Amino acid sequence: MPPPKKTAASSSQFHVIVGTDEARVKEVALKMVQRLTPEGAGDFGNEIIEGQADNAEHAGRICADTVMALQTLPFFGGGKVVWLKGASFLGDSVTGRAQASVEGFENILDVLESGLPPDIKFVLSAGSLDKRRTAYKRLSKLAAIEVYDKPDTSRAGWEEAVIAQASVKARELGLAFESGALELLVQMAGDDTRQLENEMEKIDLYLGERRRCGLNTVRGMVSLSRAGVIWEIGNAIGARDLRRALELLGVLMYQGQNAIGILLGAIVPKVRNLLVIKELTSRNKVNTMSYNSFSSGLDGLPPSVTAHLPRKKDGTGFNVYPLFLAVPEARKFSLEELHEGLAACLDANLKLVTTQLDDRVVMERLLVGLLAPRARRA
Repeated sequence: MPPPKKTAASSSQFHVIVGTDEARVKEVALKMVQRLTPEGAGDFGNEIIEGQADNAEHAGRICADTVMALQTLPFFGGGKVVWLKGASFLGDSVTGRAQASVEGFENILDVLESGLPPDIKFVLSAGSLDKRRTAYKRLSKLAAIEVYDKPDTSRAGWEEAVIAQASVKARELGLAFESGALELLVQMAGDDTRQLENEMEKIDLYLGERRRCGLNTVRGMVSLSRAGVIWEIGNAIGARDLRRALELLGVLMYQGQNAIGILLGAIVPKVRNLLVIKELTSRNKVNTMSYNSFSSGLDGLPPSVTAHLPRKKDGTGFNVYPLFLAVPEARKFSLEELHEGLAACLDANLKLVTTQLDDRVVMERLLVGLLAPRARRA
């Protein structure tokens, strides 16, 4: 998960943790509350209001309870922390747009703006905040806002931010990952922070006194998320393993995943990367012995050769990792096969959109055409 985005705040008394990465939001908010709670105050040092609203009326009651908590002095003196936990009515939703929700949250802001005793702290955690509302502008002037969003796995380069977070967790656990093992773990776990950390803790327990984790350990221990299954389909295509690719396709189709989504999210990017790297290495001298030498080799090529290569989300450089993985895989295919394969992907897309053919049949025929040996197909 990417590092949080923060807004400037005029006060350290109020804190907002928000984002689509539910696990990270809960973790950061809990640590914030624990840090702010006066030492030795125990349960009297914080007041938690659950923010999951069933409807607009319920949201209004939650806001009223929060206002009351903010205006109630701590028992036995001292300070306290008020935590509005997991507020579900602050985004762009039917409940969030309801008058009771809007007015209720504005009442909370009125109390915050009026000033609270310095020993009363306020923490808000939520899945989303509608930035179009004036309430968001008011809140951003009052509170330090941290945003923890899940990466967009449909965009190239999403793995880098997740790998950075996983590396931090690995250091905390004292784990060392062999080359490619941490990247494989991230791809298998996907963008789910909670699953990623759970899988790393599971590996930690499995290894015991051994502190080094390899590819086989990751494959044997990590449960596949949906993103992981999609990644594995790509691996199966790269390994030219038709049986494995068909098995994984069956898993996704059984789960109700959209065939076009599988095609465009897993198969087309893989075939395109294989074709790109096959053409690149057959027409140019690029050192493929290591990741660093390969990355440096790409940077040294003229722009006319690299203009079509996939780039990072911020556009600062090439998305090197998937291309490097494709180097040994591309050797299993001829250039002609990969050109035909990309054309077959287009044909499959057209059939999925314009015909009544069974989606699974279309996808299975595509995989057979891509991966079956030429002699067998003939």
